[in-house]
Amino acid sequence: MAVLAPSILSADMSNLSKQIRFVEMGGADWIHCDIMDGHFVPNITFGPILVKAARSVTKLPLDVHLMIENPDNYLEDFIKAGASIVSVHFEEVVHLNRTINRIKELGAKAGVVINPATPVSLLKDISLNVDLILIMSVNPGFGGQSFILNSLKKIAEASKLREELNANFVIEVDGGIDLNNVDNVLAAGCDAFVIGSSIFGTEDITTTTMKFKNIISTGRKIIT
Repeated sequence: MAVLAPSILSADMSNLSKQIRFVEMGGADWIHCDIMDGHFVPNITFGPILVKAARSVTKLPLDVHLMIENPDNYLEDFIKAGASIVSVHFEEVVHLNRTINRIKELGAKAGVVINPATPVSLLKDISLNVDLILIMSVNPGFGGQSFILNSLKKIAEASKLREELNANFVIEVDGGIDLNNVDNVLAAGCDAFVIGSSIFGTEDITTTTMKFKNIISTGRKIIT
């Protein structure tokens, strides 16, 4: 079954507990936390303290996406703070297999992320060892960007790779997903949908979350 993971990068941080509660009421499955350091990507967001705060107000899995340099130095901090899933960038980690194994040793699920310009084929050797592959459908760093259409092809390629290798990784997609394109993302083979401003930027967060949840559960658009 498809997973909905609202990204709190787009949430109102002054009311984080309430914002998380709104998406929980709408049927969210995970809470996605975008961690940026201003070096790997041109933006700074938050660190383990925010993850710990989110953990204190929800029992949903916390899906932590590390857009940072030297992520190995911080794995334990984020997992101790409450991360359920930790994903690192293929483009940043030198010894990827070692990092994936370390995440698992610390008790979290392990994911690998690829930027829009990175081909899915480069993940073949790591695919059997990861729990999740996250395909960026925008260039990482800021919320509210438009979906890169070529990402649909990459999602399909990841789905084909999973089938060919008899692997079990979840295919997650992050960036530019909205009510107009979520059907296409689902049809391409996405399992987990990271959605930020298209949920938290609406007047009724709970109702919008429910709309997305219904679409990814049924494969049909909601007529509004």
